[in-house]
Formats: sequence, structure tokens, C-alpha cells
Amino acid sequence: MSEFHELSHQYDDLVQQREAAQLGMWVFLVTEILFFGGLFMAYTLYRMEYPDVYAECSKLMDWRLGALNTAVLLTSSLTMVLAVVAAEQGRIKALIRWLFVTIGFGGVFLIVKAYEYHHKFVEHLIPGPNFTHELANRGPAQIFFSLYFAMTGLHAVHMIVGIGILSTIAWMASRGKFSPTYNNPVEISGLYWHFVDLVWIFLFPLLYLIGSR
Repeated sequence: MSEFHELSHQYDDLVQQREAAQLGMWVFLVTEILFFGGLFMAYTLYRMEYPDVYAECSKLMDWRLGALNTAVLLTSSLTMVLAVVAAEQGRIKALIRWLFVTIGFGGVFLIVKAYEYHHKFVEHLIPGPNFTHELANRGPAQIFFSLYFAMTGLHAVHMIVGIGILSTIAWMASRGKFSPTYNNPVEISGLYWHFVDLVWIFLFPLLYLIGSR
């Protein structure tokens, strides 16, 4: 299989093409930060308005599962770094192996999250007419869980997209598309994956740990 060193016509060389791609990804990630920022702002405002209710609702979250998913994503960031290093060194088999390990961790995260969602459904903690909560402030409690499902659901969608991206990168690697001089898509995909992991680092304490204070 031949190596892939395609240079788009609008660039002078591969270095310029790489820098442009990196800039494009960083601009995209800034827009994603603004996107999540709106949800974080809503969470902050409502938590300031109903601090006791939010603390009580947080106690209904299983922090052990949240901690497990945190460890899973932190480990996946490490394996993603190893994939990028393998790509830079031209070790294609190692690149594919680390990509699939990273994808596997992403799959574990989604399975744990699906279990959590099912548990919330069984406990009737889905906002709506069947929502039940021991606190008198039923409305603020529903706001908490609405934000929980919105924030973690949006994060899960990004994780699914990330798994799709890494699967595509692994397929490209198997076709001999990368080499030590051309591996920019791997690095760009790594930036996206790290961003998704970073978002969870904020979600975990905000949703799972505030009730322990």
C-alpha cells in the first residue's frame, strides 16, 4: 500500500496545510466551548437560585459510576496520545492498535452512561409527568435533571461522533494513508477527543459531587 502525502492546491507545503488544519480545529473547538458554555451558565444560575435542591438531587447520582467514567476517559486520553505518537513515528500497526483501544474506552463510557440513564428511568427521575422526587420543590428538581440529561446527553453525542472519527482514522491508517511526514488527521482527531474528555472533567464534579459538600 502506498503512502499518502496529498497536498491540497491552496497550500504551499505540508507544514502550512498542517497549521491551517490545526487552526481550523481550534476555531471549531472554541465554538463548541461556547455551545457547552450556555448549558454551564444555565446550570450556574439555577444552582445559585436553588442550591439546597441541587445538592439533594446530586445525592441521587451514583458518584462511583461517574468516577469510573472519569477514569475511563482519562485513560482514553493517554491511549489517544500514544496513537498520535505512533503516527508521528510511522508505526502504523501501533497506531491502529491504540486507536481501537481508545475506541474501546469510549464504548465502555457509553455503556456505563446508558446504564445510568436506565437507572434514572426506573427511579422515575426523567423530567415530565412521571417525575417523582421526595423534595417539595419538584420544579427545581426537574430543572436539575433536565440539565443533567441535556449536558451528559450532548456530551455522549460528541463521544459517539468521536468514535466515528477514530474509526475512520483507523480505516485510513489500514489503507496506508499516514506516514511520519503526513499524519495531521490523527493529531486533529486527538484534539477533538481530548476536548470531549475535558468537558466531562467539568461535568463530573458539577453533577455528581456537589451533594457531598
